[in-house]
Amino acid sequence: MDGSVCVIIPSVGNSLELGIAIDGLLEQTYNDLEIVVVGPESDPGKEISDSKGVRFIDDRGSRTRADACNIALEETDSEFVFFTDDDVIVPNDWVANLVRWFDREEVSGVGGPNFAPPEESTLWQRVIDVTFCSTIFTAGTNYGKVGDSDLEEVRQLPGVNSAYRRSVLNEVGGFDKGAIGAEDVLLDHRIRESGYKLWTDRTAIIWHRRRNLSRVKKQIGNYGLVRTLASKKHPELHEFTHTLVSFFPPIVITAFAFFFWGLTNGGIAWPEFWDIGLSTVPMGLPRAGAHLLPTLAGLYNLIAWYGSLNGSSPSKDFLTVFLSPIVAFSLHWNYGIGVLRGRWRIMSGNPGLQIDDRSRS
Repeated sequence: MDGSVCVIIPSVGNSLELGIAIDGLLEQTYNDLEIVVVGPESDPGKEISDSKGVRFIDDRGSRTRADACNIALEETDSEFVFFTDDDVIVPNDWVANLVRWFDREEVSGVGGPNFAPPEESTLWQRVIDVTFCSTIFTAGTNYGKVGDSDLEEVRQLPGVNSAYRRSVLNEVGGFDKGAIGAEDVLLDHRIRESGYKLWTDRTAIIWHRRRNLSRVKKQIGNYGLVRTLASKKHPELHEFTHTLVSFFPPIVITAFAFFFWGLTNGGIAWPEFWDIGLSTVPMGLPRAGAHLLPTLAGLYNLIAWYGSLNGSSPSKDFLTVFLSPIVAFSLHWNYGIGVLRGRWRIMSGNPGLQIDDRSRS
């Protein structure tokens, strides 16, 4: 496929990893290629971009990734537009692998899987990747989504690994102004509503560094919040799983409360629990309360292990799968809290500005 390609990288406060991403793009096998970084004028990423001969576009004080990308779209001109992040390792055939599919008229956008690089990730980053790619707990997300065929139609592309016809982006008006976290969801929804089709190429992998666990908690909580706000704007985006995850924090709190109530009403003081166990708790509600929490915890672990073991992450091994329930619990808790925060904003009539989970200046 011949045609000009522009790769847009929104970047804030991550100049070291940005340089690695740029190096990978500079080594692409596809020739008709422009690389553009968009971010705050004062960001160190500008110096990195300039040193590598890559164009840097000032994001004009944008508060969100969506707004920054729209500015880059306005100031570039190419037949195809690719999007990725500043914390990726880019295989040298990434652009060529995706652009070839635009030979097909029905392909308006195409993307591929993204995985943590196993050799360059910490243990917990690999555990996070394994959990993200679970076939059960995160099956509805784009993390590590691998199609069953070389090219498969999908509803949404991952923002870190996506390519579009510029004519389609222009027709739908680019990203929703001010949208974050769900900006790629909203864009792809409007593209599909306009009658176009999106696809995934199982071979077009990009290596995406996972954040550490503390940052993932913030990221996932933010996703729950903005996805709830986006679903309010576009009800057809709402999935039953979003409602289901919002029940997770209340269920956990209730299970713990019932557990301690069962012990207390069974005449067992908490320090004695480790010595005498649950068998001495009287039958009835106290016994049910004392047994419910460990039963749910055991079932949760089994489901988490099964989903991670059958997921697509290349970081799967005994240890990462074994530890995956810890990350799964954190993801469900923080996403659920984010959904509840979003619902509270909607109910209070003050949804507020959707701020990126990266600080922008």
